[in-house]
Amino acid sequence: MPRYADIVLPLAQPAYTFSVPEGMALGAGEAVVVQFGVRKFYTGLVWRVHETPPSSGRVKPVQRKLYDRPLLTPQRMALWEWIASYYLCTLGEVMRVALPSLMKPSAATEEAFCEEEFRPRMECYVSLAPELCDEERLHEVCERLERRAPRQYEALLEVAAAGDERRISTGEVARRLLRADYGALQALCRKGYLRSAEHERTIERGGSHFLLPELTPPQQAALGALRAAYAAGKGTALLHGITGSGKTEIYIHLIAEALARGGGALLLVPEIALTAQLISRLERIFGSRVTAYHSKLTPRCRTETYLRLNRSEGGELVVGARSAIFLPIHNLQLIVVDEEHDASYKQTDPAPRYNARDCAVVMARLLGCRTLLGSATPSLETWLNAEGGKYGRAVLTERYGAARPPRIFVSDTLRAARRGERHAHFNKLLLDKMAETLDRGEQVMLFQNRRGFSPYVECTACGWTARCPHCNVTLTYHKAGGRLVCHYCGHTEPVPERCPHCRVTDVVPMGFGTEKIEEEVRAIFPRARVERLDRDSVTSERAFRQIVAAFEARETDILVGTQMITKGFDFAGVGLVGILNADNLLNNPDFRAAERAFQLMTQVAGRAGRRDAGGEVVIQTADPAHPVIRQVVEGDYEAMAREQLAERQAFFYPPYARLTALQLRHRDAELLRRAVLYLASALRARFGRRLLGPMTPPVDRIRGEYLVGLLLKIESGASSARARELLSAELKTFTENPEYRTVAVTVNVDPQ
Repeated sequence: MPRYADIVLPLAQPAYTFSVPEGMALGAGEAVVVQFGVRKFYTGLVWRVHETPPSSGRVKPVQRKLYDRPLLTPQRMALWEWIASYYLCTLGEVMRVALPSLMKPSAATEEAFCEEEFRPRMECYVSLAPELCDEERLHEVCERLERRAPRQYEALLEVAAAGDERRISTGEVARRLLRADYGALQALCRKGYLRSAEHERTIERGGSHFLLPELTPPQQAALGALRAAYAAGKGTALLHGITGSGKTEIYIHLIAEALARGGGALLLVPEIALTAQLISRLERIFGSRVTAYHSKLTPRCRTETYLRLNRSEGGELVVGARSAIFLPIHNLQLIVVDEEHDASYKQTDPAPRYNARDCAVVMARLLGCRTLLGSATPSLETWLNAEGGKYGRAVLTERYGAARPPRIFVSDTLRAARRGERHAHFNKLLLDKMAETLDRGEQVMLFQNRRGFSPYVECTACGWTARCPHCNVTLTYHKAGGRLVCHYCGHTEPVPERCPHCRVTDVVPMGFGTEKIEEEVRAIFPRARVERLDRDSVTSERAFRQIVAAFEARETDILVGTQMITKGFDFAGVGLVGILNADNLLNNPDFRAAERAFQLMTQVAGRAGRRDAGGEVVIQTADPAHPVIRQVVEGDYEAMAREQLAERQAFFYPPYARLTALQLRHRDAELLRRAVLYLASALRARFGRRLLGPMTPPVDRIRGEYLVGLLLKIESGASSARARELLSAELKTFTENPEYRTVAVTVNVDPQ
């Protein structure tokens, strides 16, 4: 009986059917090579094997299998199917994001495909020579080397002392885990004291005795509450702990329990930048079980990690950004989502536009494991789920050890300006606090949520502003390069010497970003060592690490930054945090603006005073009476949550409704107008008043294309699956209309 396979390709296409050659054993989840189209060869994933021939067309055969085992388990396939269904995309689009790039080669010929196939790298391992397993003989050799070759002596001692957590079952330890000099190790190998071998990286599991951090009574109580919640059948729990309360220590204890049982654990962090600091800490406890995974790693490294985990027997901890949710961690028992409120967990482009936090909850349900969501400022959706009993919950209200919460001061920028107490973009209160902090030998962090020197340049005579020729936005002035830059499409141009409109006067920078703040701080405090942490200064992971390491080592006195400085960092020397423009956070045209402002200000304030000495925070605002400012000062998350939830319920916003944003774009504004009216009419016939729009976004042209939006609001009590089904049908009809075939439609479920 002929057999057929439905195969997913890394394209925005449905699965295609291929024939299975006679004698080929093929199962779901396996990777194969197929010919698609006239000449193109692709990597595909077998989704289903069956005996039903396709209704039409010639069926091409599967060329051959890839890898020695399936890449996906049935549970992982179920997760992919859920993502494709929920976020309204194809399985091929999920595949493009889920698998590392080197695992999806494609080529015009089969020979070229073979050349593109991934081949794992070999890694060097060392172990003690068998004769040195005798303690007396080892002692004798060490005595001799200590006198004659101190570096070799130290290297031999390190290899001998490498504990279970650094060794694999054969007694070998990876050279990359050793601090010893390469030349010293080579010399020991030549002398026969060490054995060296190269093979594909081995699963380094080690033992299960971990040196865990001691917990304070509040932490022990929180850990007990989480264990009780899981024991009661709660698959997901929230750890709601104020900044500096020691949430990471609780993560470590739960991770250790999972690893000791032979299971795997996944720790998700919102920013790649946080992985380095966290991994170094975790490696001291869990050794070589710890693996990093994020987009800044090389494609080869990501591919090796994926394949290695796919062969693993369990007992590994992966620390990564949102894409790590797709890794094949064997016997996964715990998923920790740190800073679960962070919008970085939501992918914006390309499809699938998934939220890793929500995917973690779904995957835990599919795998039968547990999810822990941690945050000092949980998302309102998560908090409501915990409040209503759907999730378990544990609370930490005290900082770790003797650390005290910072004192928060609010400084009125309008009042300071009237009194002449404002210098550059700093109120007198903040400048005085900065001087006092520096005099005490402590550090300062300044937060401004806008990079560049100035948001725009303006002619003081005619009011002309420099705008991007491809996008409907002003160009940001970057003084370091002397350029005007579009932060949407990347367009750059030099600053004009004269106003191109009136030719009367020079253009002047208006507003301020991190670059300007850095310049002003250097002028006000010339003896202070100042650094800037934003996307412009961090050109690579190495540059980021250097800036962070210098600040941690107190080689920097003042750190100016964007949101990058707000998340997860633990700097002992920070005595003062300044938030320079809180109004910029509060006045966004977004229903989440108040929630996000509270989260951001609370998180950045939490960087101050993380040791015995309580720190200080100064918030500069033109509206000191704003409820969110008051709630930040009082640290009253619950008041903010209840106030915002009441508003959202009244105006029908999440978590009381599910949102789906539709964005249409085209270079022809008139065609786009007709298209959106046609689609809006069709959707309104299906959904009635649940559809809002058409609406023009604040930035209505990007990269030469005009944009227009629609918003679908489905009440939480209605069937979201049925809504997605109806929406998919109408979008299919729309895209098949010849007049509107060139109009691009982007679907964003649960937009952030």
